[in-house]
Amino acid sequence: MAIKKLLLILVTIIVVTGFLIPEKLLIPVESATSNDWNAQSFWYEPWGASGVHKGIDIFADKGKGLLSSGPAIVLYTGELARGGKVILSIGPKWRLHYYAHLEFSAVKRWQRIKGGEQIGLVGDSGNAKGKPPHVHYSIVSLLPYIWRVDSATQGWKKMFYLNPSELLLR
Repeated sequence: MAIKKLLLILVTIIVVTGFLIPEKLLIPVESATSNDWNAQSFWYEPWGASGVHKGIDIFADKGKGLLSSGPAIVLYTGELARGGKVILSIGPKWRLHYYAHLEFSAVKRWQRIKGGEQIGLVGDSGNAKGKPPHVHYSIVSLLPYIWRVDSATQGWKKMFYLNPSELLLR
């Protein structure tokens, strides 16, 4: 019983610590500014097979450096049908950062990365093939923000998907 109690305390400390780590996000494309994406594209519809656009597309030349938006641990790097070459990482506040349509991923699973560290290259992989090169960037909270749910298409998912444009421009 003492081991279970100790484990519960340890897990609680880890979870609370994750929420206490400050989050200062950087634009995840080398030398990009807020002029390189459309702030109105978050939750824009109709948006292909996904229905609504749950992130922002940061446009840049193919091969431009993709940077980590903050300190994180890489959870997945690989290929998905729609996203093409992708990276998924977890950072402060237990938020997932998803980068898609990459030319190249320079990180490995479980790798620790620093904010501003180059983790890949901008591309047009997946369903971005034939479109201007860009990085699709989404932020997903593991903790639901229930008050953000609304009557928009897939509005219940807004409790998890955060608007990257708002967080990057703080």
